[in-house]
Amino acid sequence: MTSPNPQPTPAPASEEAQREVVDLCAELIRFDTSNPTSDERACAEWVAGKLAEAGIESQLIESEPGRANVIARIAGSDPGRGALLVHGHLDVVPADPAEWRVAPFAGEIRDGYLWGRGAIDMKDTVAVMLATARHFARTGTRPARDLVLAFLADEEAGGRCGAHWLVTHRPELFEGVTEAIGEGGGFSYALDDTRRLYPIENAQRGMAWMELTATGRAGHGSSPNAENAVTDLAEALTRIGRHTFPLRLIEPVRALLAEAARLYGVEFDEGHLAGSLDRLGPVADFTQVVLRNSANPTMFQAGYQTNVIPGRATARVDGRFLPGHEQELIDTIDALLPPSVSREWVNHDLAMETPFEGPLVDAMCDAVRGEDRDGYPVPYCNPGGTDAKAFTRLGIRCFGFKGLKLPHDLDYGRLFHGVDERVPVTGLEFGVRVMTRLWRTC
Repeated sequence: MTSPNPQPTPAPASEEAQREVVDLCAELIRFDTSNPTSDERACAEWVAGKLAEAGIESQLIESEPGRANVIARIAGSDPGRGALLVHGHLDVVPADPAEWRVAPFAGEIRDGYLWGRGAIDMKDTVAVMLATARHFARTGTRPARDLVLAFLADEEAGGRCGAHWLVTHRPELFEGVTEAIGEGGGFSYALDDTRRLYPIENAQRGMAWMELTATGRAGHGSSPNAENAVTDLAEALTRIGRHTFPLRLIEPVRALLAEAARLYGVEFDEGHLAGSLDRLGPVADFTQVVLRNSANPTMFQAGYQTNVIPGRATARVDGRFLPGHEQELIDTIDALLPPSVSREWVNHDLAMETPFEGPLVDAMCDAVRGEDRDGYPVPYCNPGGTDAKAFTRLGIRCFGFKGLKLPHDLDYGRLFHGVDERVPVTGLEFGVRVMTRLWRTC
């Protein structure tokens, strides 16, 4: 019979771990793992080496040449419990150095921040994972349950060479895993000068990237043409781009808004949602993107010569849908398309949602509160998508949680895939402390 799970009193992360997380993150940033222009192999080898230095065995697995993933398993104090997967991706989106104040792959510290591509998406979390794992190994500390650490390739392009490939081809690596934490939540969001929300992701919008194709009658650019493929497609894209989907209040967003209203001391009436949002100030702005489905035209291609009307034109649309509202998105798009325009999926992936309850949720909330007495954990729906979509296919409950305390004047959301990406040094140190608490008690 398995003994009850011990509940050790969490001890603060070591000063050494808090110091080294900054250096680890800087080194990670210095690997240019831009996707699609580079690969993750050199960075993955370095990660495996850092684990080996602390006595942690790992596997380096390539799905294709250069597209490398690193997997390690750390034994917990109660092997009878389901394992926890902790995952982060090594790839980043490209960066144009001409647009940045600091070279994007220099890993430079300036004004209390570590600058560089990947600083918040998501080499900060990878560094926290490494620093915490190395601390546990050095000190002989065992996590409360088995941990599977996954450092993954290709998340920025959908995970075809990373999480999705591993789930399809190497599912045994995740044997016994019941829950997972990755990116998408656990960062602070300022309510006022002193208090902070910590949204913990327990839902994600689904992905519906589509290609639209208009077919018409080719002809001379000087002649009237009522079957112009470019015109038909342009009109369809305008209708889609200007369409506003109706408000839909899913449970994670409702709970977040209700807690914010409680903390502000204002009424939250979900029957009159627009009025309630008006009373919630910046929190309303923060949640706007997860109150509706969305569809945005992003690419357009047609023609080869100014005086030739092409017979075909294509475009891409980035569609996203809330859990339970996929069919609404599809039906709306189809209704906005004229007969001359067809659609097909480019990337179609599920929306996900899991209840905000259970021992892991309690442990994440306690870890935040233990390090920030003015922090308030709340459920959250991620407007985008992460590698969690792949792991959900294995029946794993997935959450987004990094543990990052931010200055109140830092616009965190705009730094994702943006210019001058940076993370506060104190935020990295905070992350190690939070992760240490979590691994000891989860």
